[in-house]
Amino acid sequence: MIRTAALDALPVREAVPALVSALDDHGTAVLCAPPGTGKTTLVPLVLAGLVGGGPRRRVVVAEPRRIAARAAARRMAWLLGEQVGGAVGFTVRGERVVGPDTVVEVVTTGVLLQRLQRDQELTGADVVILDECHERHLDADTVAAFLLDVRETLRPELKLVAASATTDSAGWARVLGGAPVVEAAGVSYPVETVWAPPARPVRPPHGMRVDPAQLTHVASVVRRALAERDGDVLCFLPGVGEIARVAGQLGGVDAEVLQIHGRAPAAAQDAALSVADHRRVILSTAVAESSLTVPGVRVVVDSGLAREPRVDHARGLGALATVRASRAAGRQRAGRAGREAPGAVYRCWAEAEDGRLAAFPAPEIRIADLAQFALQAACWGDPDAAGLALLDPPPAGAMAAAREVLVAVGAVDPAGAVTARGQRMARLGLHPRLARALLDGSAALGTRRAAELVALLSEEPPREYGDDLAGAWRRARAGGDGYASRWRTEARRLEHAVAVRDPAGAPPPDPRASNAGEAEESASPAFEARGSGRSPGSGAAPDDAAAGLVAALAFPERVARAKGQGAFLMASGTGAELGDGSGLRTAPWLAVAVADRPPHSASARIRLAAVIDEDTARAAAGHLLTDGEEVHWEDGDLVARAAERLGAIELAVRPLRTPDPALVRAALLDGLRSEGLGLLRWSPDALTLRARLGFLHRTLGGAWPDVADDRALLERADDWLEPELSRARRRADLGRIDAGQALNRLLPWATGEAVRLDELAPERLEVPSGSRIRVDYTAEHGRPVLAVKLQELFGLAETPRVAGVPVLVHLLSPAGRPAAVTADLASFWQGGYRAVRAELRGRYPKHPWPEDPATAEPTRHTNARLRR
Repeated sequence: MIRTAALDALPVREAVPALVSALDDHGTAVLCAPPGTGKTTLVPLVLAGLVGGGPRRRVVVAEPRRIAARAAARRMAWLLGEQVGGAVGFTVRGERVVGPDTVVEVVTTGVLLQRLQRDQELTGADVVILDECHERHLDADTVAAFLLDVRETLRPELKLVAASATTDSAGWARVLGGAPVVEAAGVSYPVETVWAPPARPVRPPHGMRVDPAQLTHVASVVRRALAERDGDVLCFLPGVGEIARVAGQLGGVDAEVLQIHGRAPAAAQDAALSVADHRRVILSTAVAESSLTVPGVRVVVDSGLAREPRVDHARGLGALATVRASRAAGRQRAGRAGREAPGAVYRCWAEAEDGRLAAFPAPEIRIADLAQFALQAACWGDPDAAGLALLDPPPAGAMAAAREVLVAVGAVDPAGAVTARGQRMARLGLHPRLARALLDGSAALGTRRAAELVALLSEEPPREYGDDLAGAWRRARAGGDGYASRWRTEARRLEHAVAVRDPAGAPPPDPRASNAGEAEESASPAFEARGSGRSPGSGAAPDDAAAGLVAALAFPERVARAKGQGAFLMASGTGAELGDGSGLRTAPWLAVAVADRPPHSASARIRLAAVIDEDTARAAAGHLLTDGEEVHWEDGDLVARAAERLGAIELAVRPLRTPDPALVRAALLDGLRSEGLGLLRWSPDALTLRARLGFLHRTLGGAWPDVADDRALLERADDWLEPELSRARRRADLGRIDAGQALNRLLPWATGEAVRLDELAPERLEVPSGSRIRVDYTAEHGRPVLAVKLQELFGLAETPRVAGVPVLVHLLSPAGRPAAVTADLASFWQGGYRAVRAELRGRYPKHPWPEDPATAEPTRHTNARLRR
């Protein structure tokens, strides 16, 4: 029996007529309705014609999470007075509850994405509702873009609704082709904010890690809320691990402690989402922000943390990172306390920090690993996603990185077009790296074993399983915990997915394919099962070898060779270390499945790995294998050798007796760049020439070259260092190159200006005494300096010039010590000379100190010598 009273109590019912009208007129609509208004439960039933008397239509509701999909289907079935699987059913990964009479099917966005790739027309569906659009999950954005493409080209009658608690209604209306926006008012009560920051500073989150002190503080705030307030307490935490830790610290509280997250058993989820006659503490991930309604909640404790996708470069996969929750998420969480009555939210941070938080969470497409998205787009026929209607375009750099991964695993060709293998990989519901490991591993080990190992890699085992992948595999097979149960379900799903033949009848992949055409249909171009002495597909490999092969296939850049003392070098070039008690420390080679890098650490910490041998490393990471000449500058000299490398790992090296001259020249130039032109032979005359040319370049420019900067000179190495540079073979040969003679090649001979070098920037200037004094062009201030004894300039009224620039005259005492500096001799004779004369005439009485130096005879000699 339909529960009419419950349906009538849902606030969204007032907006339903406008929504139906918008869909009839435009075919698309945006529905904005706060949490708890019934947008997820009443609207699908009305659009399907199950309530309200409308025409019967098949409705597909897409939810971002499995737990939300199950809960929505159960709630709708309850409202109809039925069991799930009747008029309302659901499909999530690994579980499908539908029947012949099902007209409303709730699915995850990932399931809908796979369905669209198999059947672009979405046969049988009349309406698709994309729920919780504000969360901006990548799968949801992709599904929306594909559905709009279907409406435009194949099924204009397909109706689309973008529904959300709080969303960018204008943006979604634009993407949906000018769709009408229908808003529904909610019922909410006042929520008091209580700021509850930790008494002492806690470390900010890093990667997946949360400071235990922060979690202890959250548990204490929960206890405080239980003591100060009535009603159930809903506590938001970033992930399953944090929920378990806080739950462990709430022992003895006068309330039942429940957990809501995607990995929780269905019975536990149902208990948390049901009305209870006793007090409860519900520890939840972000799933309870808007996707689920938890009855009885009067208090929210917000840890202020959330998980967002990031590109995990250390792991080569998309991963979740712990971040500060946005202000929008904080509002959503706080609103849960005011659903049924006035409530309170305890925020575990200071009020002053709130304004510094991000306003909204970032869309996944901007920050996530895009390899799966790029593969889906390629399968759709738009490899660059240029023709897809997306709220935010994918970043070009992230798409380029995704393309590299897809080419390496054989999912797309170099032009970006999807291969038959790539289409098969897309249907597995895995990251392309893991799909590659599953397909190639199945051929080498058998489908069941490969599926079990890939299931381990797709959801990281608990830390207590240890850091040995093979050991974790054995423990999962024997285990009875929640992880082992989920692992078995996923392994069965993957085994079935590989066993199902493609519609075109393509068999499972064969890693022994030897030509490009076979490789496209079967193994990735980089992999060939070889060197192990086992026949691919035999499944006879021991557990350790099997685990190593699959991990290496998934993460070829992280095959690693031992350096000693538990340290390894990965093919990517990153160092990695095992914990002190690890049983893998003596392994010569590892395939690293999980690693993280602590802050300020040069090496990654290995969390999960498997033992492999060199042959497996070569087979799995074949695209990183190089064998060629290496000529480079190292430790102050040229090194020439033939080297075989697996990425950054050096496999074999031998000296190279006759290296390629071009490589030698390039390496010597690298040496000059790194250590400077001081490697050449610089005589005093060469240094003077460089300084003179630098002065002319600064003063006159034009044809006079820039020789002051080493980089500028090295850019013109062909013009002045040849042929000597091409003849050089080592550092010592560079030291034999006369830099002065080489610099002469840069003079402007073609214009004829070179012959004016001595005129424009002479090495020496003749002074009134007849002496020829060297000009110093190396001064930091850039002006030429003439250092000369004061008496030798008597009678000189104007300051000497070079290239039109007055020199800076350093006037010296008879002993050659600095006495004065001037750029204006005439002014010096009239003023400064008197002070110098008064100071020095008593010290040097044998030298002339005339009262009027402007008319005196210049001299290099003493008074006695002058009288002769």
